[in-house]
Amino acid sequence: MTRTLATAAAVLVLGLGTAAFADDAKQCSDGITFLKAEAAKNPPKATLDKIKKALKGAERELGEKEYDECIDYVNDGKKAVSG
Repeated sequence: MTRTLATAAAVLVLGLGTAAFADDAKQCSDGITFLKAEAAKNPPKATLDKIKKALKGAERELGEKEYDECIDYVNDGKKAVSG
């Protein structure tokens, strides 16, 4: 009985982790799309430089499947956009 409960708990945790992982991947991808759109608006050079730096880091982390770090870069880019 204990082994069954432990197995069920592990499956539940892994299932929830997979869902969160997928959400992070989507948030990362959506953030990159947002940053590209903002860069295309030709903001002031200082802002554009920050967006490009954030975009480069986010794309690198997306390629490495480090979605939490990608989201950090996206958030940096969003801060630059909002001033």
